[in-house]
Amino acid sequence: MEKDNDSKDRERIIIENILTRTSDRLFDASKGVEDDKVGTILRAAMSAPTGVNRQPWHFYVVTDKSILLELSEALPYCKMAKDAGVAIVVCGDRRKFLEGVDDTLWVQDLSAASENILLAAHALGLGSVWTALYPHPDRMEKVKGMLGMEEEFVPFNVIPLGYVRTPHKPIDKWNPEAVTYIK
Repeated sequence: MEKDNDSKDRERIIIENILTRTSDRLFDASKGVEDDKVGTILRAAMSAPTGVNRQPWHFYVVTDKSILLELSEALPYCKMAKDAGVAIVVCGDRRKFLEGVDDTLWVQDLSAASENILLAAHALGLGSVWTALYPHPDRMEKVKGMLGMEEEFVPFNVIPLGYVRTPHKPIDKWNPEAVTYIK
């Protein structure tokens, strides 16, 4: 069955969005991020697959400039947060973690949600970058304290978002040597 032009265009746009996403660190501090875009990004995050559909996440949306500055000063790889329009702190919710052998699946679930945030931001014309908190106890505790987090939440990462000052070209990471085909 041949695809119509609309389907082909949709596929091309989606693949192009994935292939052209970059980790942006230079934001225009004078521009905030619109609430409707943040809402769309959060909806995309919550559309990620999760083990047993537990959805073990909670998101802190930070727009307070003093807290963005504090994040940039406290975290070694989050310096750009001071200029971001918003930062999303992705957290695991311990009350929704699976038990036994699956007790760490929440890390995969939050990784999928985080990637959706990055891709949605890019599709909406925003830059973003994933800065790790987990598994570094010192970083996690700093963020918990700054945001007054409930004990049940495990800070996973901080994703600063904003309008990019200086766009840069994506890196082509295709490496055929990293693929084994079994036919």
